[in-house]
Order: sequence, then structure tokens, then C-alpha cells
Amino acid sequence: MISKINIEKIVNWEYWPSSMFYIPNLPYAFYLAIKAKHPAFFSAANPAIKSSGNGTESKFLTIQLVPEKYRPKSVLVKPNTNFEKIIEEIQSNQISFPLIAKPDIGFRGLLVEKINSLDQLKKYLKNYPIDIIVQEFLEHENECGIFYHRKPNEAKGYISSVTLKKFISVVGNGKSSLRELIIKDERAQLYIDLFEKIHGSNLENIPNLNEKIKLSVVGNHSKGTQFINGNHLISKKLEQTFDNLSKSIGGWYYGRVDLKYNSFDDLENGKDFKVLEINGIIAEPTHIYDSKNYSYFKALKAIRTHWKSLFYISTQNHEINKIPYKTPKNFIHEMFLLRKYISSIKKLN
Repeated sequence: MISKINIEKIVNWEYWPSSMFYIPNLPYAFYLAIKAKHPAFFSAANPAIKSSGNGTESKFLTIQLVPEKYRPKSVLVKPNTNFEKIIEEIQSNQISFPLIAKPDIGFRGLLVEKINSLDQLKKYLKNYPIDIIVQEFLEHENECGIFYHRKPNEAKGYISSVTLKKFISVVGNGKSSLRELIIKDERAQLYIDLFEKIHGSNLENIPNLNEKIKLSVVGNHSKGTQFINGNHLISKKLEQTFDNLSKSIGGWYYGRVDLKYNSFDDLENGKDFKVLEINGIIAEPTHIYDSKNYSYFKALKAIRTHWKSLFYISTQNHEINKIPYKTPKNFIHEMFLLRKYISSIKKLN
């Protein structure tokens, strides 16, 4: 018997697997490869990032490209490092609990957790013996993703996508348990398995009347966060801020920046924001997952439009700046290793 949750995930294209967004666009990808005369032309888009950001790059090394005032305090923890040394490094970088732990290589929120104590951190690092980023937990009120493009021979770029992120939450009525509130919520109930893992025995607690409970603090779609099309917020001021950010990095021309901020006016003017991640050539214009304000076919078209921009940026970098394309053999090998790595950490999860 098909459950209500499964029906919703079948009917609402927002929850469809990523293959449903990329397989229909493959003919266009082949066309661009033929036009560029190289199957891995896209590997020249962002020379500052390993393989231009194909998912195999270190998130820790990539975030170090961002000016210090715009990046969160972070340390990279290698597997089997003495726990006392880890704590010393965390403290020397002025990172306190709660904090965020996440894989150095990963995506879609895989293994990203908010850590509240030493014991919880020790358990997390023991369970996941891979390169882990320990990062300060940012208290900024809002989170968004901004997709930026700039041709290498031009001083000004443009923003094609602004995704506002609405963290999933429920409000107490003084009578229902947290579990009951989740089950009654149209969106939250789709992620009940996740929230059982996050909240554990707290699910049986009864929140106070009008008490707002944020169910997840990780701004990923896979964690229940709702993506809202914020393209109406694109402005010349915002583009100028990202022109400055792009030029301060040097070698980053294409991708999505995920960031935290309090006031969008401040963000627009380049003030009081922190970059969580810079995503390269595999980045998505995530506003397309706003299924209430966007259609599936518009989403497919938006992906093709972004690939067209990727083509021009990559080929210009190759022709003007002499950035070499990665050989198809090496690129495929990297993607094979990435697939193997993701499979292995999913098993850890």
C-alpha cells in the first residue's frame, strides 16, 4: 500500500530524484561538448577550485579562498586524530558549542550535524572516520543561495538565482507532542524519519502554546528546508557585492554561494554575512525547487541556461587564460572515485 507521504513525493516534482532534471537535458550537454570540441570543457570554469568544483574538491580548502571576514571559523579534522588535539585546535580557533560538523567532501547535507557537546562530537568523529570540517555555528537569522556568473574577460558578472531558505518548524499548541505536531504538518511529516533521528526522545515532549520549534538547522532540501524563489531580490547592488567577492577570490567565475545573513539590505551592500560554501560546476540554481512558484519545465530550461553560461565561461578561460581542460579519462576517474566515496559514507550513515 502506497502511503500518503510516498504519494506526495511522486506527485510533487520538488521531491523527484536529480536524474529527472538532468537526463532530459543530456542532449543539450552533448551539443555543448561538441561545440567546445572537448567532452570535459566545463573543467576550465573555476581554475581556483580543484576540477572547477565537480564535487571532489575539499570544502575546507575552497572556503579558505574566501576573505577571512566573510567565512566562518573552521578546522579540518583528519581521521584518527587524538581527540585532545582536536579540542585544542577548536579552542585555539575560538569555536565553541554548539558547532557544525560535516564531511570535507560531500553534498546535499549528507552527514551534516549540529553538535552540542564534547561527548556528541567524540561520538560523531568516531562514527565517521573521514576528513571532517568542524565549523562555528552561525547565529545569523537567515540563509540563502546565490548563483553568480562572470566571464573571465569582463569586469562585471550577473546573478541568475536567489534561493531563500525557510527552515522547517512547527508551533506548539500546549496539547500535542512534538511528534504529533510533525505528523500534522503537511511538509514536516515527509521528513519524519529524519526528525526521529535528530530529536529522539524529545518527540514525546509537549511544546508550550505558541512555542516555535525549529526541526532542523541545516539548510539543505534533504533536511526538510523549503527553497523559495527569491529572484525578485536580484539588484545591481547585489551583483556589485558578488563582483567584489569573485575578484577577491581570483579564479572563481561560476557557481552558487550558500551564505548566512541577518538583513538582506546588509547582504546587498556587502555587510554582515558569512559564506558557508562555494559550489562550482555541479552547483544548481536551487530556486527551481520552489514548486509552488515554478514549473518542472521551467526548471529544466533554467538548468540549460546555466549550462550555456558555463560553456562561455569555460571556453573563454581556455582560450584567453590558457586554462587547460581536464582530460576525459582523469575527469571520469575522479567522478568514479567520488561515487565510491559517497557510497561508503552513506553506509556509515
